Amino acid sequence: MAVENDSSVTEFLLKGLTDLSELQLPLFFLFSVNYMVTVVGNLSLIHLICLNSHLHTPMYFFLFNLSFIDLCYSFVFAPTMLMSFILERNIISFAECMIQLFFFCFFVNSECYVLTAMAYDRYVAICKPLLYTVTMSPKICSLLMFGSYVMGFAGAMVHTECMIRLIFCDSNIINHYMCDIFPLLQLSCSSTYANEVVSSFIVGTVVIVSSLIILISYTLILFNILHMSSTKGCSKAVSTCGSHIITVGLFYGFGLLTHVKPSSVGFIGEGKFFSVFYTNVVPMLNPFIYSLRNKDVKHALKRMLKKFTN
Repeated sequence: MAVENDSSVTEFLLKGLTDLSELQLPLFFLFSVNYMVTVVGNLSLIHLICLNSHLHTPMYFFLFNLSFIDLCYSFVFAPTMLMSFILERNIISFAECMIQLFFFCFFVNSECYVLTAMAYDRYVAICKPLLYTVTMSPKICSLLMFGSYVMGFAGAMVHTECMIRLIFCDSNIINHYMCDIFPLLQLSCSSTYANEVVSSFIVGTVVIVSSLIILISYTLILFNILHMSSTKGCSKAVSTCGSHIITVGLFYGFGLLTHVKPSSVGFIGEGKFFSVFYTNVVPMLNPFIYSLRNKDVKHALKRMLKKFTN
C-alpha cells in the first residue's frame, strides 16, 4: 500500500478533542484512565478465555476476538489522542496518518462482522441447539473469523487507497483527534465525490448487511423465546443475549451518530463528541458488560483470583 501522493502537504496537525486550554489536563487524565482500563480489561478477558478450558466454546472464541479487536484499535488512536492534550502542536506525518486511517477502518469493520457472527452464534445456540456443535464447529468458527478479518482488511484498503489519491494542498489542520475519513475529506483541494460515494457504499454495505443479519437473528431468537415452555430456559436465553445486545446497541448507535451527516462541516465537532463513545467508551465497557452479566466468566474470574491469592 503506497502512502505517498502528489499533495504538497507532508504532515497534518491534529486539532484534538477541544480547544479549551482549561480542559486539556483533566481530559488527559480522564482518557489516560480510560485507556488503561481498556487495555487491562480486554487483556484480562483474553487471558481468562485462554486459560480456562470450559470457556473454549464458539461464544467465547468470538468474545476473545472482540476483545482482541477492541484492544488493538485502542492502540491505533488513543496514544495520538492523549498527545493532543499535552502538546501545543500534535503533528502526524502524511504516511502515519494514512496508516492510522487504515488500521482504524480495519478494526472497526472487523468488529462489525464479529458482532454479526456472535449474533448468528446465539441464534444457532437458542433456536437450533441440537445442531449447535455441528453448525458452529471449530472449522466454521475459524472461517467466520477469517472472513471478518478479510472483509475488514478489504474495506480498509479501499478507504485508504481512495484517500491517498486525493490532493491536499491548502490547510493541513484536521479537526479531530485522529485521522478519520470525513475530517480528511474536508481538507482536500481535489474532488472528493468519488471518495464520498465509495465511503457511503462501503459503510452502508457493512452496516446494512451486519444489521440485517443481527436483526433477523434476534427476531428469530425472540420468536423462539416466546414459545418456550420453560421459564428457566427463557431466562437463560435472555441472559446469554443481553450482553451482546447492549454491545451492539452502543457500538452501532454511536457509530451511526458519528457519521450520520458526513458532508456537513458544522457536524464534525458533534461527530468528534459521538466518536469518543464508540472509540473509547465501548471498548472499555465491553469486558465489564460480558463479565458482570456472564456467570461462566464470573466463575472463571473467581477461580483465577483464588489461585493468585492462595
